[in-house]
Amino acid sequence: MPLKKDPNGGGTNADGSTSAKYCSMCYQNGTFTQPDMTVTEMQVLVTNQMAKMGFPKFLARFFTKGIPKLERWKS
Repeated sequence: MPLKKDPNGGGTNADGSTSAKYCSMCYQNGTFTQPDMTVTEMQVLVTNQMAKMGFPKFLARFFTKGIPKLERWKS
């Protein structure tokens, strides 16, 4: 989720500050809310959420192509 669309302005770091990297749905208290989630699972989740918001599925899938490049999955 783009941080500017996050109703909380981002997730929270371990010290309680707002994360500048991760949204509040994914990151709370300095840890990921679903630490074992794979890139593919995240892409499916995001695609389905965007479809619920009215985006066509093909467009929602297109928007998830960049997820593997996010810092969370860099290794």
